[in-house]
Amino acid sequence: MLNVLMISLGCDKNTVDSEEMLGLLIKRGYGITNEEDEADIAIVNTCCFIKDAAEESVNTIIETAELKKGRLKYLVVTGCIAERYKDEVRSELPEVDAFLGTSSIDHIADTIDRLVSGEKAPDYFDSLDRLPVFESERLSTGVTHTGYLKIAEGCNKRCTYCAIPHFRGSYRSVPESILIKQAEHLAKDGVKELTIVAQETTCYGVDKTGKKTLHLLLRKLSEIEGIEWIRLLYCYPEEIYDELIDEIAENPKICHYIDMPLQHTEDDILRRMGRRLDREGIIRIVGKLRERIPDIAIRTTFITGFPGETEEQHENLLQLIDELEFDRVGVFTYSPEEGTPAAGFPDQIPEETKERYRDEIMNLQQEISLDINERFVGKKLDVMIEGYIPEDDVYAARSYRDASDVDGYVFVKCNYELVSGTILKVKITGAGEYDLTAVVEE
Repeated sequence: MLNVLMISLGCDKNTVDSEEMLGLLIKRGYGITNEEDEADIAIVNTCCFIKDAAEESVNTIIETAELKKGRLKYLVVTGCIAERYKDEVRSELPEVDAFLGTSSIDHIADTIDRLVSGEKAPDYFDSLDRLPVFESERLSTGVTHTGYLKIAEGCNKRCTYCAIPHFRGSYRSVPESILIKQAEHLAKDGVKELTIVAQETTCYGVDKTGKKTLHLLLRKLSEIEGIEWIRLLYCYPEEIYDELIDEIAENPKICHYIDMPLQHTEDDILRRMGRRLDREGIIRIVGKLRERIPDIAIRTTFITGFPGETEEQHENLLQLIDELEFDRVGVFTYSPEEGTPAAGFPDQIPEETKERYRDEIMNLQQEISLDINERFVGKKLDVMIEGYIPEDDVYAARSYRDASDVDGYVFVKCNYELVSGTILKVKITGAGEYDLTAVVEE
């Protein structure tokens, strides 16, 4: 049996793609390994969301190619780098045996079969209008009790700073029947928490029916036996609609949590970013969510140093962050991406200014987060156990407020053994800027 090494870079959506490809390869009879010296075939599933990610992808490809001096026989590159730079990669990376674009990853098993049989495998770059659909069980590469469900591919927003539509295409919803099957497979494999992802989750169904149907999908997913928590990421604020809010509020399996990327709050910057909601609209949707779901945890992201951003606009952003008190905030410095309108805008901001803006937001958010966390001391929360930390004699856990890999933890003291994936109630005993401490009450 030939062994395949998968190196998955970038976001959780890429993780899903990697797991789907591994599922196809297992079905075709290949073995899977995490050890470089055991691999006959390597796949690098690449990311190029920003410049740093693209550089990491290229460096990883070059480093992986060095394994061909040993046991490794074939190297396949898939995903965003392959798609975005398809005219350059073949000549610049001759050590790669085949390339698959973002709409072609379901050809992975056929590609490797051809390489192994001694043929020259063609590069696959299908139209970005095509949607690869996977019905076979995928191989989970993370913890077994939480999993991602990618419900759509591509994006229609065309924000001026973002290149994703150039290599991921326009918005295409995965058929509901396929998603239900995939979620059932995940639940059968032990997944209790289903995290819904896409470039934008809130527009699910619009390309199929002309209507947003995410709330209906969530309802059906919540009926799957074994799924206990459902979490929503990447909900564009202008697309959040009343039926969705009601479903989050009323469905006991949906976490009172929403990831809602805002990127900025000042009207002039939002307009030049190509965003579709203004400052007042942001205030309005945050207010609506909190009115309908008082305990909702809101996560958002901001971009600092967008071309032309002034000190006054930055200060106004800080002021509104302070007023709205988001539970979680992520901050990225602006990265001029090749082929995007914003890369050609005048008044590009120096890196040191971008970084200062970022640090000031994060310092403010630490204060806000600590204040919010302290409000939970003495209260009880349901948490999902992630694992044991022997040096501290505590269990790492997450509450409904904590998305995997991006948010904080609840560190739980317990005098008996807990199994990862267990959901139980704890009492909060302490708070820090990002994490909580708790005990299991007898």
